[in-house]
Amino acid sequence: MATEEAVKTAVVLPFLRSLGYEVFDPTEVIPEFTADAVGKKGEKVDYAIKIDGEIRILIECKPISVTLEKKHLDQLYRYFSVTNAKFAILTNGRTFNFYTDLEAPNKLDARPFFVFDVTDFNAGIVTELRKFEKVSFDVSAILATAERLKYTSGVKQVISKLIEEPSEDFVRLVAGNVYEGRITAQVKEMLTGVVRTAFRDVIMDSVKNRLSSALADTEEVIERIDEPVEEEPEVVTTEEEREGYMIVKAIVRDTISPKRIVMRDQKSYCGILIDNNNRKPLARLHFNRSVKYIGLFDGEAEERLIVDSLDQIYDHSDRLRATAKKYSGE
Repeated sequence: MATEEAVKTAVVLPFLRSLGYEVFDPTEVIPEFTADAVGKKGEKVDYAIKIDGEIRILIECKPISVTLEKKHLDQLYRYFSVTNAKFAILTNGRTFNFYTDLEAPNKLDARPFFVFDVTDFNAGIVTELRKFEKVSFDVSAILATAERLKYTSGVKQVISKLIEEPSEDFVRLVAGNVYEGRITAQVKEMLTGVVRTAFRDVIMDSVKNRLSSALADTEEVIERIDEPVEEEPEVVTTEEEREGYMIVKAIVRDTISPKRIVMRDQKSYCGILIDNNNRKPLARLHFNRSVKYIGLFDGEAEERLIVDSLDQIYDHSDRLRATAKKYSGE
């Protein structure tokens, strides 16, 4: 992926497709986006994502050989201020940097609030990316965690740097608590090495304590097992249930905040709840049998209706919205 076009085709478009966007619909994913009153004539942003009729995400791509830096934000910076975009993504196909305007309204922050590497995925990254899915996109929900993500990441970088190279101010701070004599250049040099070693020892001790605790818990469990116990069948969430959940969520998103809608799978059905509360059922997907049903709760009790396909869930949109409306004011 030596070129920018290769990054777009091989990484960015599949990435957007995985989030549910119609990459070949130019009214939704707009390539080579331009806007009036931008700093340089003829300047374009690689992609603009339109959600509910408004530009919400801007994307700028660079070749994979490019190390992403602040100078690459210029186009995004200018476009962010003249559109309704709330998020900007800068990527070289391997690293994705997500930006917003936490520090000043309509002014893109210089530092990203979220960064991920496609070669180093984990569950936490997937959780954050799901917030950018088309069916569940919610600006307020993303911003609610963006500030925490941004400053947590920044603090971790500062701590990592202090571990490797303790600053003079930090060494003096520590010395003030453990050293009573005059801090000469020789003492400062000695304490710098001590601080570096102590940092690593603290981390190692913490890891050892966690391992010891985990091993002790494991041994205790093993000792308590006297005879084989028949395991209960594991609850498995099917792809069909996930898709059904996303459809229900999309249907009611204008009635109730998507972040309040939670899926809780059970052995006999897949529950869709408001506020993760069993007393606030929105729907149930009875998909674990040959004849599939959807359970609706706009009446006094659950009413089960046959659905031959996932598309038939849309036939019950009004009833789902009516149920969601009952909880929207809570």
